Amino acid sequence: MAKDALVQELVDGFDDWPAQPRPEEPASAGSCGGAARMTSELYPYDALFSPIRVNRLTLKNRIVMAPMGNIDMCEETGRPNQKMLDYFFARAKGGCGLITTGLVPVSHGIDATVTEPGGLTYFPRIDRSRTVMAGWRDLAQGVHAFGSRIFVQLTAGLGRVGNPQCLLTLKRFPASASVLPNYYMPSVPCMRLSDRRLGRIVRALGQAAADASAMGLDGVYLHGHEGYLLEQMVNPAFNHRRLGRYADWRRFGLDAVREIRRRVGPDLPIMYRIDLSLALEETYGEEVLDGTYLGRMRGGRSVEQTLGYMEELVAAGVDLFDVDLGCYDNWWMPHPPASMPAGCFVPVAEAVKRRFARDGVKSNAGLPVPVVAVGKLGYPDVAERALREGACDMVMLGRPLLADPEWPNKAYAGRVDQIRPCIGCQEGCVNEFVEGGHPQCAVNPRCSFEHAMPEVPPSAASSRRVAVVGAGPAGMACALVAVRRGHEVTLMDAADELGGKLLCAGAARMKFDVENYRSYLAGQVRAAEREGGLAVELGHRAGAGELAAGGFDAIVCATGAADAVPPIPGVDGLLASGRARQASELMRDPAALAGAQSVVVVGGGAVGCECAQWLSVERGVERVCVVEALPHMMEGACTANRGHLLHVLARRGVRLLNMARVEEVRLEDAATPGGAVALRVSRNHDGHVPDPYVSWTPVLPKNVVNPLEPRIGDDWREEGLRCDLLVLACGGRADDGLFFELQKAHAAPELRNLGDAFAPGRVLEAVRAAYRLGCAL
Repeated sequence: MAKDALVQELVDGFDDWPAQPRPEEPASAGSCGGAARMTSELYPYDALFSPIRVNRLTLKNRIVMAPMGNIDMCEETGRPNQKMLDYFFARAKGGCGLITTGLVPVSHGIDATVTEPGGLTYFPRIDRSRTVMAGWRDLAQGVHAFGSRIFVQLTAGLGRVGNPQCLLTLKRFPASASVLPNYYMPSVPCMRLSDRRLGRIVRALGQAAADASAMGLDGVYLHGHEGYLLEQMVNPAFNHRRLGRYADWRRFGLDAVREIRRRVGPDLPIMYRIDLSLALEETYGEEVLDGTYLGRMRGGRSVEQTLGYMEELVAAGVDLFDVDLGCYDNWWMPHPPASMPAGCFVPVAEAVKRRFARDGVKSNAGLPVPVVAVGKLGYPDVAERALREGACDMVMLGRPLLADPEWPNKAYAGRVDQIRPCIGCQEGCVNEFVEGGHPQCAVNPRCSFEHAMPEVPPSAASSRRVAVVGAGPAGMACALVAVRRGHEVTLMDAADELGGKLLCAGAARMKFDVENYRSYLAGQVRAAEREGGLAVELGHRAGAGELAAGGFDAIVCATGAADAVPPIPGVDGLLASGRARQASELMRDPAALAGAQSVVVVGGGAVGCECAQWLSVERGVERVCVVEALPHMMEGACTANRGHLLHVLARRGVRLLNMARVEEVRLEDAATPGGAVALRVSRNHDGHVPDPYVSWTPVLPKNVVNPLEPRIGDDWREEGLRCDLLVLACGGRADDGLFFELQKAHAAPELRNLGDAFAPGRVLEAVRAAYRLGCAL
C-alpha cells in the first residue's frame, strides 16, 4: 500500500525537528517552530472557553482530559478507590469541561492479559458485579459537583499489546485478531480469537455502557487506538482473517458501536479514539520492515480508509472523535515525548474536519461531529490558536492536567505564568505503571496522592528558620512548600542562576518543556521572595562553618549530584586540555564544540542519547558515536522517549555501540594542535547482543524475565575510534559532602539530605521528596 503524503510529511517533520523552525509555524502565540512557551498573547481564550454540544450534552468548555490509564487506582476487585476518585475530582475542580477515564477492559475471561492470577486486576472494572458499581456512581456525582462531565473509556481488551506474563502465570497465550507477535515479547505468539468470543466482547461492551449510564456517567468512550484489541480487529495491519464475520475489518467496530447504541438509547454520547494511520510504513524503512516482525503489519488502514470508516462509525452512532497517529510499535507517536514539537497532531484533526465538512457528516442527533485535537497542546496560546483557526473543535490535555489540575482555571483567569508545565519526561504518568506503580507526575507531587496530601500544606505549628542549600528542582520545590507553611527560608546556590541541573537539562531546543518548568519554578521563587518569608542568595557557595553559625533551626542540603568521571586512563588529561567535556557543561556552552565534526559520547543513558541528538540535529555535527557498556541504550527510560530518540539517531546515522567499554583515551599526537582524540574500545560482538537501534520493542523491567530471550555470550574484541571531542555522559554521584560536614559539626537541630544530594535520580524523585520534606519541616 502506498504511503500517505500527509502522514509521511508529519513523521519526517517529527524526526527532523528541531533542526530549524518550520516556516508555517510563526514565532508567535506561544510557538517558536514547535518549541512552545507559556505565553498569553491570545488571552482572553474565548474559543477555548466556549460551550459545545455533543448529542444532548452541553460541555462548558472545549477542554477534554485525556485517558491517562488508571492502572492500580482501584481495589483488587476493580472497584474505583479513593485515590482514583480524588484524582478525578481535582481535575473537575480545576475547570476541565470533559473528563475521560483511563481504559476499562470488559474482556476478563477472554483476553488473558487483563486479568491477574486469582481473578484480581490492576484495571478499574465496570463489568464484574454490582460490588464495583458504587465506586462509579460516587465518581460521577463528585465530578458533577464541580460542573464537569465524565465519560468512561471502555476497551475490548489489550490483545497483542497486553502483558505476556499470562503465559507463565495463567498458562494462557495472549489473544488477538490473528496470530501475531506479542509487543513486549515478540517471540510469544498471540492466538486468534474466535468469532464467538468476539461476539461476547461486543455484548460486554454494550452491558458496560448500559451500566455506566445507569451509574450517572455522561458518556462512553471506545478505545479504538494504539493497537489495542479493538484497533487490532479494525485494521488490516493486524486483522488477517479470511473467513467468518470479522474477516471484514470494519465489522467489529461497527458491531460494538451499534450494540452500545442499542443498549443506551439515542441520547448518551459515544466517543471514539482512533488513529488516522498507524504510520508504521511511514516510520520505518524497507530494511526494518523486511527484517523484523513489523513486515507482517504492512498494509494498515490508509488515511482514506480511516476517514471512510469514521463516517460509517458516525452512521452507527458515534458522536465525537479524537484522532492522532501511531501505535505501540512506534510508541512515541501516540505518546509524544519531549523530543516532539507542541501541537504535533493538529494537522491530523484538521484533515478529519475538512473531510467531514466536505461530506456534510452529521451525527444521529443531527449535529456536526466534533473532532478533538491531541498532542502536546498544554500551552494555552497553541490550543487557542488551533481552535480559532478551525483545525479542531476541542483540545485534549493529558499530561498537562496531571502536571497542573488547575490548568483550565488558570488559563481562563489569564494566570498563564502560574501554570505548572509538563516536562514531557513521561516517567511518572506512563513509565511508573509500566514498572509496576500507578500514574503520577514528575512535577506535581500530589498527582494521584490527592487523597493523602492536602492541596494547601498545613501551616507550621511555629515558624522556624530554614536554610535550603541548592536551587535545583528539589531545593526550589522544598523552599516553596516550607515558606508557604510559614517558615522563614533562605535559599542558597553557588550558581548565579536558579535551576541547578535543569539549566543544562533544558538547554537543548528539543527540551523546551524542561526550560519552561525551570522558568516556572524560578518565577514562583521570585514571587515568594517579593511576598516575604523567602530570601534568595545566589553566586555564593555556603560552607559548613557559615551555615553552622547562621543559627538555623533546620538545614536542607539539596546540593545535587556531581558529574561522574569514569576511571578511564587518559580522561583526566583530556578534561584538563578541553578535549573532553561533560555533556551537562557542553550543552550549556556549545561554543566549546569549536567546529568539531566528530564527537564520541561515552555513556548511552538518557543524557548521552539526548546529547547525541542535540549534536546531530541541532548542532549539525557530521559524525557522532555513542558508547554504552550495558546491553541496551537508555535502559529504564520511558519507552516513548527512548524509542523516538533511538529512531532519530538511527535516521541521522549516529553510530551506537552497546556492550562496549572504553579502555583508554589519549591525544593521537599531543604535539599537534587539534590532533584527534584516540579511543581504545572493547566491544562484545556476540550474535545475541541486542540491536541498539531497536525502537519498536521495549526493554522489559528488570523484574520481568523473558524465558525465551537468548543468552548473550562473550566475544570481546578491541577496536579503535577517533574524534575531535570526547563527551562524558556517565551519570552522577551524590554531592553529599556538605551534609556530612554539617552532621559532624551539629550545625542545626534538624539536618536533611534531599534530591540528588541523597541519591542521583530524576525530577520525579526530587520533587516528590521535596514536597514531602517541605510539609514535614
